[in-house]
Amino acid sequence: MKLKICGMKYQENILDVAALSPDYMGFIFYENSPRSIDTYIPVIPKSIKKVGVFVNESLENVKKKAAQYNLNTVQLHGHEAPEFCRKLKSEGLEIIKVFSIRNEFDFSRLSAYEPFIDFFLFDTKGKNPGGNGFCFDWNVLQDYDANKPYFLSGGIGVEQLESLKKFKNSTAAKQCYAIDINSKFELKPGLKDDIKLKNFIKQL
Repeated sequence: MKLKICGMKYQENILDVAALSPDYMGFIFYENSPRSIDTYIPVIPKSIKKVGVFVNESLENVKKKAAQYNLNTVQLHGHEAPEFCRKLKSEGLEIIKVFSIRNEFDFSRLSAYEPFIDFFLFDTKGKNPGGNGFCFDWNVLQDYDANKPYFLSGGIGVEQLESLKKFKNSTAAKQCYAIDINSKFELKPGLKDDIKLKNFIKQL
């Protein structure tokens, strides 16, 4: 499985985490988030895809930020419609569409999005659009029947290592492309503990 480290904010920390060679690094462009990035992103290896995370943002602003920050991927964490995804996809961007789950989910909702996205991402439903710090019931993904691979997100930390190993061998993980981690590895919002991340990656 691939690894995405999300909610990066501070320049020096971004470089420290990039040195761990994750597959994706996420940068949040949502003003209400304490992890919102409002400065430049330092140069990181091209092998790491830069993901911009947006919540109910206008199409023009997403396109503007994607160009300004040279983003590879756009992650849509709000109530964006399939048509919104289609228009962004036509810009040549990789698209991740997020859906939040607690203990159940109607996967038929995904079919309208499938032609216009590259990945789904399943996060935990909570008071915030993301970064709530707890897991949803992964057994719900036994019913996942879409053709697109997905990212598994929501409160994943060191405590979930054994559960992740079991999950990787389950039928629910058949389409799981990547693990997305964030708040469980923070010293404060947006500042990651690179030592803790390094140990997690080694064990994973």
